[in-house]
Amino acid sequence: MPAYSDNSADTIAAALSALPSGTPVSEVARRLLDLFTSGEISPGTRLPPERQLAATLEVGRSAVREALAALEILGIVDVRPGSGTYLRGEASELLPQTLRWGLLIGERNTRQLLELREGLEIYVARLAAQRADDEALARLDADMVRMREARDDLAAFARADLDFHHQLAQTADNDTVTDLLHVVRSLLQVYADRAVRDTSHAEVAIREHEAVLTAVRRRDADAAASAMAAHMATAAVRLSEASRE
Repeated sequence: MPAYSDNSADTIAAALSALPSGTPVSEVARRLLDLFTSGEISPGTRLPPERQLAATLEVGRSAVREALAALEILGIVDVRPGSGTYLRGEASELLPQTLRWGLLIGERNTRQLLELREGLEIYVARLAAQRADDEALARLDADMVRMREARDDLAAFARADLDFHHQLAQTADNDTVTDLLHVVRSLLQVYADRAVRDTSHAEVAIREHEAVLTAVRRRDADAAASAMAAHMATAAVRLSEASRE
């Protein structure tokens, strides 16, 4: 199996970003899961040490250790005492068994997942507008800056886009809704990675995200929900097209 190397460390470091202070273990696990199911890391790769992952995410080593333990239970990684932690399987194989079925059912299930995601994202935007504080707004602003700067780098753009939605969900401060949304996103990730095909798609997505952020900044829940509904409509079209390829 491929061993841990400087190249894999650089790939992981580039894909991960610092998490806010006090981030729970569940969010650390979600961030690692998003990376491991992205296809950027080869199956069998030995991951960097816990201390390096903790430094990259700016969280404690215990949070990384617990997150990796949870991912081991799900079959995402293989922790070998005295050897290291290794990534298991291809991207589509890394989802828990109960989730993998969703990828196999076909077009009807994909449509239903898109509808569920739309409803959850709209509700998250509404809650975020009601609950955003200055710190949350600053993080959303930072994600928007990254999206604008990455419009010509679609892989980096996709990561910034996902981070914006993750931050919006954190701002909504409803763990049940966030967990449901994470499951749906995981099921759709295989299509989402290739849904934004060119700079013109990225420009549209930037304008739509800016509309959501503007409404959240004004604490206008109705406007935030409407802006997210508009974004979900165009995003659903792109995801549907990607799922049929």
